[in-house]
Amino acid sequence: MNNKLANKRILVADDEPDVLQLVSTNLKNAGYNVLKAEDGLSALEQARQTSPALIVLDLMLPEMSGLEVCKVLKRETATNRIPVIMLTAKAEEVDRIVGLELGADDYMTKPFSPRELVLRVKSVLRRASHGTEVTDRLILGDIQIDRTRHEVTIASKVVEFTATEFKLLALLIERRGRVQDRETLLNDVWGYETVIDTRTVDTHIRRLREKLGKSGSYIETIRGFGYRVVENEP
Repeated sequence: MNNKLANKRILVADDEPDVLQLVSTNLKNAGYNVLKAEDGLSALEQARQTSPALIVLDLMLPEMSGLEVCKVLKRETATNRIPVIMLTAKAEEVDRIVGLELGADDYMTKPFSPRELVLRVKSVLRRASHGTEVTDRLILGDIQIDRTRHEVTIASKVVEFTATEFKLLALLIERRGRVQDRETLLNDVWGYETVIDTRTVDTHIRRLREKLGKSGSYIETIRGFGYRVVENEP
């Protein structure tokens, strides 16, 4: 029973009492055990002590900003796997990108729909639980990747991919829902520690989409940043 409760524990950090109450109430009604924090330092301390299943983190917090809290959480071994949803009044693209760059799993701007927030929480938790599973087979819609046979099938038909294309596709599907910037992809797929040419990533993404056909729509371009695989059917 304790494990089930731990898996449903959500930490909500926001310095606006009305927002904190709104988010907490909706998450509680959805069956989650909610912890609250009104400043960044408190949020960080609670995250370290309780290891919540997910954190809803406001960007503008007193004592320590949400961005700084996220940076620390993703740097520490004990907390770097905790999913984070950024919640903020700032709608500028640069703030969204910075949050994602620091490791946030999703991003919502105020005002927001409480129902949508609950759905986002469920979606991120589902991705996180899948991400902890080590598997030789990845499935996304009609796409199936068999790592042991180094084989990709689309609608039950085998499609040939180069070793690099195979690795790139598997990585994107494994990290589905999470934005991957070009530099990260260069490092994780090609092994480049510094950016040699980000157009290499764009070229390979274009080839992936061509080979995937209709299923290529799963790969979403995040303008000026990178790519991610979405879970909704194209």
